[in-house]
Amino acid sequence: MNTRSQARAFSLVELVIVVVIIGVIAAIAVPRISRGARGAGEAALRGNLASLRNSIDMYAAEHGGTWPGADGMTEQALIDQLTKKTNASGATTGSNLIYGPYLRGGFPPIPVGPNVGENGVIMTTAADITTAINEDLDPTKAWVYNYQTGDIIANTNDPDEKGDGFETY
Repeated sequence: MNTRSQARAFSLVELVIVVVIIGVIAAIAVPRISRGARGAGEAALRGNLASLRNSIDMYAAEHGGTWPGADGMTEQALIDQLTKKTNASGATTGSNLIYGPYLRGGFPPIPVGPNVGENGVIMTTAADITTAINEDLDPTKAWVYNYQTGDIIANTNDPDEKGDGFETY
């Protein structure tokens, strides 16, 4: 019986070889997985921006070319205009609330950059809204929105995998 149980056991050399092989596989796989996660964040950002831009464009189309928040309203008023029913003038209370909602569930959180998970909006009138990021990089806000032009970008100047800034998406 003693001989049989020794024949079934692994030798120390076999165990070391298995551990080394697992280590090599992990060294190859971990960087690829982390790149995949970063790519997923970039794809999520592109999707969120497409959703926001479509919602803003649809609001403008239904409200005679007026952008949401066009009168310089607060961030919450902008969010309400896109997430609640509105009337022809953009009010979210009162009668004839026949338009919208354009976004369900509120503004999406930003999936990349130093303010991951935030979903607030910086309202600006800067012609080049990327200057609003450089002047006021608010870590509690996810998006920068020009309420006079309807442009919206991510509130981060971090680069993506190719070295392009997320604010250029």
